[in-house]
Amino acid sequence: MNEQKDWAALLGRVLLAAMFVVSGYGKITGFEGTAGYIAAKGLPVPQVLAAIAILIEFGGGLAVLLGWKTRWAALAFIVFLIVITPIFHGYWAVPPAEAMAQQINFMKNASILGGMLLLFAFGPGRFSLDRA
Repeated sequence: MNEQKDWAALLGRVLLAAMFVVSGYGKITGFEGTAGYIAAKGLPVPQVLAAIAILIEFGGGLAVLLGWKTRWAALAFIVFLIVITPIFHGYWAVPPAEAMAQQINFMKNASILGGMLLLFAFGPGRFSLDRA
C-alpha cells in the first residue's frame, strides 16, 4: 500500500507542476505580452510582477516536479494563488458573457490551491529530491 501512495504522490506532483512549468515557460517567451496583460489589470510595475510570476510558476513548478524544497514551493503557490485568483478571475466583476469562463478559472485555481495545501501538509512523497 505504501508503494501505491508513493507513486500517487509522484503522479500528483507531476500533474500539479505540469501546468505551471508550461505556463511559466510561456511567460518567459511572451514576456512583453504577460507584462501587458498585468498592466491591463491596472497593477503597478507589470514587468516586475511578470518576473515574479515566472519565478513562481516556472521555478516553483520545477521544484514541485522534482520534489525539491517542495513545501516551500507549495507555500509560494498558496500565496500566489490567493493573491492572483480574485484579480485575474473575478467572475463577479465581468460582463455576463465572460462570467462562466472566469468562474471556471476561479474554481480551477481554488482546486489547485487545495492540491498545494495538501502538498504543503503532507510533503512530496518518497520519490522526490527532498527524500533522497
